[in-house]
Amino acid sequence: MMDLLRQDGEIWDLFTRQEEYGSCDQDRHDRFPYYRSRHRDICVPRASQVLVENGFHCEYPESQPFAICLTHDIDTVYRPLRSKGYEIAKALKDGNFKRAGNTALQMRSKKLPAWNFKEIADLEESHGACSSFYFLAPEKGAREYAYALEDVEGEMCTLLDGGWEIGLHGGCEAYLNPERLQAEKRRLEKILNRQIAGCRNHFLKFRVPETWELLEDAGFLYDTTLGYSDCVGFRNGMCHPFLPFNLNTGREMDIMEIPLTIMDRTLLHYMSLNPEQAWAQIERLLATVERLHGVITVLWHNEFMLGTTLRFYRKILKYGHDKGAWMTSGEEIAKWWKKEGLRAPPTE
Repeated sequence: MMDLLRQDGEIWDLFTRQEEYGSCDQDRHDRFPYYRSRHRDICVPRASQVLVENGFHCEYPESQPFAICLTHDIDTVYRPLRSKGYEIAKALKDGNFKRAGNTALQMRSKKLPAWNFKEIADLEESHGACSSFYFLAPEKGAREYAYALEDVEGEMCTLLDGGWEIGLHGGCEAYLNPERLQAEKRRLEKILNRQIAGCRNHFLKFRVPETWELLEDAGFLYDTTLGYSDCVGFRNGMCHPFLPFNLNTGREMDIMEIPLTIMDRTLLHYMSLNPEQAWAQIERLLATVERLHGVITVLWHNEFMLGTTLRFYRKILKYGHDKGAWMTSGEEIAKWWKKEGLRAPPTE
């Protein structure tokens, strides 16, 4: 595979993210943005296309035609106060004074209860799917600290028992700080009493190749951070999981990347698309990955499971279900890919 990609210098630079090595073109979150890239055809997975056109192929369980990797970054587990205020107003309007009173009592606490993990899992299960939930695990006092893992231990264990994945949502410094990354991994594993396989960094913070090196050293099976916050698409031209190639050391790395393709807030916020344009973009990306028998990774935050973004997520699940896609977690895809992967064309 590597030899084939090397034959085209532009494809090789795209695949390895050569332009990001030593780059100073970072945004305020220390991310390399799409608008700084010289590779403009972001919606065409050019590297995967080259591989498929040259006979590389993959197979999925039960001959499913392509895969949708469903993921959720858990930045908060508490309902915002404004949603509680709306709930009280609605209860009063409906004459349900008991519910209004109970909700008002909850507002006296700074910690409002964890909310919609079960609803998300139930929605996915109704479409024959499961997913990955990435939880923050920084030490108390860190700027990204938003909840105590102990508060959601029961919810995480329930998800695990049902077949969903719990992974690490690496903190603001973990993407470049090995001590922070490994401490957060240990903290989450201690709560779960099991090893975790996957990671995605908070704010999609990532440095090529340093973050891959840290994840490899920390013993993760896979990462799924490599995507743009400001544009949907294929950051390194791949719509298949891959082992990154480190240009500094000249070697293939022992950490699988399942690249991120679509994030919820990218469509309506960063790209400023209206709902019709946003769905058209999602549908085009789904069809592209289906055609190449690839893997498309979508990120829907738990707090975005409402309104327009919830309708998008439902439509993604329906699309995958109708097409017979394998809709599953990053861990399941990584384990399958490690065993099967992209198969080279038969030699004559």
